[in-house]
Amino acid sequence: MTCMVHTESVAEQSAPLRSDRRAWLVVLAACAGQFLVVLDVSVVNVALPSMRADLGLSSTGLQWVLNAYSIAFAGFMLLGGRAADLFGRKRMFLLGLGLFTAASIAGGLAQEGWQLVAARAVQGLGAAVLAPATLTLVTAAVPEGPARTRAIGTWTAVGAAGGAAGGFVGGVLVDLLSWRWVLLINVPVGVLVLAGALVWLSESRAPGGRRLDLPGAVLVTGGLASVAYGIVQTEEAGWGDPVTLAPLLGGVAVLGLFVAVEARTAAPLMPLKVFRSRAVTSANVTLLLCASTSFGMWFFMTVYAQNVLGYTPLQAGLALVPSSISVIVGSKLAPRLMPVAGARNLAVIGALVAATGFGWQSAMTTDGTFLSIILGPGILMMAGMGLLMPPLATLATSGAAPGDAGLVSGLVNTSRTMGGALGLAVLSTVAAARTAGGTTPEALTEGYASAFRTAAGVLVAAAVLMLLWLPRPERRKGEESLPGAVGTP
Repeated sequence: MTCMVHTESVAEQSAPLRSDRRAWLVVLAACAGQFLVVLDVSVVNVALPSMRADLGLSSTGLQWVLNAYSIAFAGFMLLGGRAADLFGRKRMFLLGLGLFTAASIAGGLAQEGWQLVAARAVQGLGAAVLAPATLTLVTAAVPEGPARTRAIGTWTAVGAAGGAAGGFVGGVLVDLLSWRWVLLINVPVGVLVLAGALVWLSESRAPGGRRLDLPGAVLVTGGLASVAYGIVQTEEAGWGDPVTLAPLLGGVAVLGLFVAVEARTAAPLMPLKVFRSRAVTSANVTLLLCASTSFGMWFFMTVYAQNVLGYTPLQAGLALVPSSISVIVGSKLAPRLMPVAGARNLAVIGALVAATGFGWQSAMTTDGTFLSIILGPGILMMAGMGLLMPPLATLATSGAAPGDAGLVSGLVNTSRTMGGALGLAVLSTVAAARTAGGTTPEALTEGYASAFRTAAGVLVAAAVLMLLWLPRPERRKGEESLPGAVGTP
């Protein structure tokens, strides 16, 4: 009898351990998918010259190798998030990752420019299906509280590392192999993650069995894709050109129509009630603002290192490794600091730390040293980003009903992606206005410095907005403030 009791006790004790282990395997699979998605936003940058020479791409065609991915990614994100809720998070994760991996094969084997652009667009579609499911799987696998905060911190760190590693990974692959491997490298990784996901992930979906809102899906996808298209047009045409204004204004009009349709639909794609949550709305707006600076940081640091300091693509990627590490460290520290400082306060601190780094970077010169012009500011910028992203993601997802988890996860990813695209376009315009067509190292440096000063101002404004708008932690009688709790809307 004693042995039987002891055996049952051990089994009972080991059950939570098995549950915890399985939950973190789910987090591992989701984070691997997120890493691939974010990596492919930037990994092709250093491969563009080789692609142009091999496939005979024009300047416009080269631009569309980047834009086809970002437009499809941003345009289909909310649709991917709602599809995960309705049709199953595991199913959409597998579908998105399978589509992404297949498109990577097609892109890596492309023999014509149009084939590469088409493959990148399909990659973006796969990413839009995959990315919302990754965050939803994380929040579903780990109960709300400190453990979920740590899991979201891991998800954020891995996503940030994907964006940060793009230049380095691309430089290594192009130098050692060929441009094709910046796409083909996704294939073995994708196959491994697919195999793990089949074993580790459990299916889940929103209750109620609602149908997909097709009119809403068409309108929001068309509107977001049109806005994204207009944003990327600013790189060549400028903000006042009809080529830019037409898709931008048209996209805004379509999104306005989408809101009107959703207000009258019985089972909407985007229930407007989610925006009644102060946490969801404020966290997404401030996330968009902060992402608008972080995407630009990687771009301008890379081109500054190559165009002004004379680094090779591989050297530029290596120079940014410390910044990549700092964003991971910041993201992993954030869950430990949130119970002490609170989600809102930590996000504000992170924004101000990042703003300090951007301000320091704006003092760049044509003969700057690695230690003073790249290492120091880069660590501050990315450590600040690492500190602010997990609190904002936690606040945004904690305000969602279980049936809207995939949708809100898609909204978080959309805010980051659209914020990054919009910010890069704005900062590029600021830099171009400062250089006034000059291509000397001095002119380029002045333009890049103006972009970093603008980004610092945006982050300070975001910090003020966070203080005024983000919900404060709830305090229960006799208890300290809860790290994951948020105030009422």
